[in-house]
Amino acid sequence: MTAPIPRRGPRGPAPRWARLGAQYLIVVLAAAVVNFALPRLAPGDPVDYLAPPESGPVDPAWRQAVLERFDLDGSWPRQFASYLGNLIRGDLGISVIDGRPVAEVVAGRLGWSLLLVGTAVAASTLAGVALGFAAGWRRGSRRDVGILTGVLAVDALPAFFVGLMLLMVFSVRLGWFPVYGAVAPDDLTGWAWMADVGQRLALPAITLTLVGVASVFVVARSAMISELGEDYVFMARAKGLSDRSVRGHARRNAMIPVSTAALLGFSTLVGAATVVETVFSYPGLGSLAFAAVRARDYPVLQAVFLLLSLVAVLANLAADLLYPLFDPRVRRPGAR
Repeated sequence: MTAPIPRRGPRGPAPRWARLGAQYLIVVLAAAVVNFALPRLAPGDPVDYLAPPESGPVDPAWRQAVLERFDLDGSWPRQFASYLGNLIRGDLGISVIDGRPVAEVVAGRLGWSLLLVGTAVAASTLAGVALGFAAGWRRGSRRDVGILTGVLAVDALPAFFVGLMLLMVFSVRLGWFPVYGAVAPDDLTGWAWMADVGQRLALPAITLTLVGVASVFVVARSAMISELGEDYVFMARAKGLSDRSVRGHARRNAMIPVSTAALLGFSTLVGAATVVETVFSYPGLGSLAFAAVRARDYPVLQAVFLLLSLVAVLANLAADLLYPLFDPRVRRPGAR
């Protein structure tokens, strides 16, 4: 008599990283579909930029050649299949504006955008944490109400309005900062070049900082208020610890949700940077996208929008993966 074959028990849930990977892969595919469709839903095409209607009738053969060059001569399903195939191969196409490879065009602007957004993220996180903890420590006080009112009032202003006001006051009226660009056209080198870059970076970075500080401030204030209601704070005060020591313990634990808010704020500021760069004529991805919209430059628009979508997805993925490292309670079995 043969021994019975043991049955396998039910499989456990898939690892957390696998579930997250599948979810974000679906998001990336959805972003690719929207990224492909949006430029084509707008009126006009690259021919309208290369041969404006006021220039007279367009030769049908020339128009067909232009559409074939930019892979726009087939149906939408065929174009989408070609678009995905080119993405897999790393081919982003040719720019309508200057005829260069899109990867080369985007790479030339990416560094400036990373410098601007990185500076704004660091500044808005530091300012938001400092203001949030200061307001939350004395909840309901005049300081709390004043900081909360001021931060929310600034947050209600559109990014382009804040940028225009800063530009008019500090560049046009006072003349403290250059009006546009990221670096002077002169052949500067060394410290002179770095000082010029920093001076031209100041107003766009301040604008983005003001735009992004509210999201960090709200989380920091709420986290500080929540920590002050925990048992260990009451115990620390019962032992006679000073306010400075109690504040230090509460601040360390309150930083856990703030770190996640900072990562998510990175993706938010990347989107806001497209508007701010246009206001200040800053040579980043935002001004590149604005020029591409005017030129109906489909390949550049697709590359910029896809890159911004990937940044947002990666920021959210990093927040999901790193949060258990920041908060050990999340790693415990059965923890919610």
